[in-house]
Amino acid sequence: MSRVCSICGKGSSAGNTRSHALNANKRVFRPNIHKQTVEIDGKVQTAYVCTKCMKGSKKDK
Repeated sequence: MSRVCSICGKGSSAGNTRSHALNANKRVFRPNIHKQTVEIDGKVQTAYVCTKCMKGSKKDK
């Protein structure tokens, strides 16, 4: 499963964790993605959608 939102295309991004001594360790920031039934081009199908897009789709209704 790729961690990419099928609506907005949001995916993983890289960064650092910093300790109090400012030591840097690589880490990955992943989007909050859930499987949900979505209507795309008039067809109902399951897709992986980030919670920000889920929240926006509720406002549209």
